[in-house]
This record gives sequence, C-alpha cells and structure tokens, in this order.
Amino acid sequence: MDDRSPELSVNPVFTREPVRIPRDQLPEDELAPPVAYQIVHDELLLDGNPRLNLASFVTTWMEPEADRLMAESLDKNLVDRDEYPRTTDLESRCARMLAGLWHAPDPRAAPGASTGGSSEACMLAGLALKRRWQHSGRGSGPPNIVMGVNTQVCWKKFANYWDVEARLVPMEGERFHLTPETAVAHCDENTIGVVAVLGSTFDGSFEPVAGICSALDELQARTGWDVPVHVDGASGAMVAPFCDPDLTWDFRLPRVASINVSGHKYDLVYPGLGWVVWRDAAALPEDLVFSVNYLGGELPTFTLAFSRPGGQVVAQYYNFLRLGYAGYRRIQRYSREVAMLLGERIAGLGPFRVLTHGTDLPVLAVTLRDDVLNYSIFDVSMAMRTAGWIVPAYTFPEHRTDLAVLRIVVRNGFTHDLADLFLADLRQALPQLERRATPPRGPEAASFAHGT
Repeated sequence: MDDRSPELSVNPVFTREPVRIPRDQLPEDELAPPVAYQIVHDELLLDGNPRLNLASFVTTWMEPEADRLMAESLDKNLVDRDEYPRTTDLESRCARMLAGLWHAPDPRAAPGASTGGSSEACMLAGLALKRRWQHSGRGSGPPNIVMGVNTQVCWKKFANYWDVEARLVPMEGERFHLTPETAVAHCDENTIGVVAVLGSTFDGSFEPVAGICSALDELQARTGWDVPVHVDGASGAMVAPFCDPDLTWDFRLPRVASINVSGHKYDLVYPGLGWVVWRDAAALPEDLVFSVNYLGGELPTFTLAFSRPGGQVVAQYYNFLRLGYAGYRRIQRYSREVAMLLGERIAGLGPFRVLTHGTDLPVLAVTLRDDVLNYSIFDVSMAMRTAGWIVPAYTFPEHRTDLAVLRIVVRNGFTHDLADLFLADLRQALPQLERRATPPRGPEAASFAHGT
C-alpha cells in the first residue's frame, strides 16, 4: 500500500514559490521544463546504481559514440522502411552477421528479425515451431513443447498464450537443467519442438544442445517424429562463439531450427533489443509473414509489436563494427575471467558453496554450506544491499525449492577492481551475520528473510 501523500511538494528553489502537484493524475497547469525534469530526476535518485546491479544481465553502459547514435535515431520508426531505408537496412545487416556467427548454411538467406527483447523473439520462434508442426500433419492431439523448468518465464507465457502444453522437465538432485535423456522422455508425436537453453536463468549453465539433438535424431530413427530444436541463447549465444568456439550448439547442428539472443545482454546494447534468426527459409513458414504497404512500400513483417525506435538497432550495428570478433572475444573472456576468479575467492571465505563457477556464462550461483545455521542466503543478499550491491537471492524451482542461492552476473563494466570491492564488502558483512539468532531452515527461510 502506498502511504505517500497524494500530492508532491516541489522545492521552492526550483519554482520560486512552493508548488503542490498531484502524483497520480494530470496537473491542471503546465510546469516549466526544468521543474518537471528536476521532479522526475530527484525521484529516480532512489533507484539502485545500475553498475552495482549484479542481478541483471542487461547492459548498463555503452560508449559515448553509441549513446549519441542512439539519441540521433530515437525518432526514427524502425518499421518505416520507405522513410528510413538506411536505418532499417542496418537491421538486416545485423541479422545476417548473427546468422554467420551462428554458422547458418547461407547467412544471406537466413530469415531474421529484431524484437523488443528475447521474450518477443522466443514467442516468434515458438509460433514458427507450432505452425511447422501444424503443416507437417504429425500428431492428432494438442501440441506440446518440451523444456527444462529452468527456462525463462517467457516460454511459459508462450505456452499459455498460444495454447501449447508446456512440458517442464523438473530439476533432480544436482541436475539443474535439461539433458538429452529427459528431453526425449517427454517428447511424443505432438511435440512441436524442444527448447535448449544456452545459459540457464537460474545458474548460468549451458544445456547440452548437441547431445539433445543427437538424442532427437535417434528418436526420429525409432519413431519418425521429426522434433526441431530452438536454442534460447538470450545470453550464451553471444558468449559461446567467443569463449568456446569449438562448442557445437548452433546451426552446425541440422536439427537447430532457430536461435534467439538478447541484444541488450552480452550483445552490449541498452534495453530493449532482441534478435531471432532461423537457419533457412524453410524453418519460418511463409504464412506467418505479413506484407503491408501503407507505409509507402512493401513491408514484410513478422513481429508481435510494430512501431519501435531505431536507436537500439543502430547501436547494435555500431557495436558490431566497433568491436568485431576480436573485441567481443576480449570483453567476454575478460568477464568470464572475473567471474571464475571471484567464484574461487567467495568459496575461500568459508560459509559458501559455489554451484556454478562462471565457466559457461560469466555467472555465479552461490549457496550456503549446510553447517551455516545463523543466517540464510537471503540475509546475505540484504546485507550486500546495505553496501549498495544488488544481488538477488531466490529458491530453485520445483523438486529443488529447498535450494536457495545468490546469483552474481558479471558483465561488461564489472572489473577485477569492482570484484575486489564486492568481496571486501561480503567479507565485512559475515561477522555481523554470524552473530544473528538462528533462523528457520528450508523453504520457510524465504519468508523469514522477508519478514512475512
């Protein structure tokens, strides 16, 4: 419940005379631009510092040249291809660059699109899988899609919104994501596809895409069911090509039909931007693509949204030109190096058990040892917040809700120096945490930590 006053009192330094304006309805009169700016600016000061936000995969810093290009392109509507042909052509170039990076058979013929983020990209990929299954005539029951319970919530949204059964493979023991055996065990003739995640939301680990594809090859040989794979590479599709070039997970595997990535994550662009690319034209049914001419030219479109500013796409093209393969390799390998060293040092503090060590995504999942009884991982999260660090604590999904972790996301801008400062604050917080009264253990620890 919001217990603030329904009116906002404006500092008279800004307005000469005290002014009160409503918070939640349109004011009767206008405000001077500097006054309106200062009101909004001051309230936003209460947000956390984005550079210290280790919860998010999202880019928080770009070079001044990219900032300037984005500002110059915010007023260009990306779908107005006739009016802004140069801006919209950059979208096609970026999609072809990604198709080439991911080893599409013919990058120039691989369909691709920019989106408002990976959620929209996943929706489009899922729709293509469903329509291909419908065209195939395979199966007579309701469609289903197979994925690990560790997938991002957008896949559960897709299944809900488009009437597809979500077959979620639960975690078991120390298995925190999908495996070839568990994927195949959940498939049948009505399976429209399997989602393999290159960088799990919960712990940053890569799922074994090649193994999943091989198991589905064997399934097709036994049953005739041709089940395609979509790779949700929201983060990993721009990490693996540079840190693990020999890892086979992309269009080198014939069963991989489509791949998505978040431009605003390890592509290093501000939110919101996503990309989805199909291996070839056959992977994207033609009847999903619309053509409109009311913007002054024939426009093929396959998106859920329509109008969007061109700034993010322009910034993505800038990054691709500016960094090239060598630049992305340098940045992503540095992030992984920071994550791996930080994981080793956190493990050395004593109370913590590091589940993932930054060897896939530069992400750490950290829990407490079983013999730590005086505080929970949620208490650690709150203690770090008092020092300015935003580090999420959460429980794993069904079958492992007993496991609560901190997730530390290392991305561009989180340096060894910042890691030193983080570790120093974590070490400083431990003695005070150890003096706490013993909290409840198990699933009730979450409610204890939040005071509910």
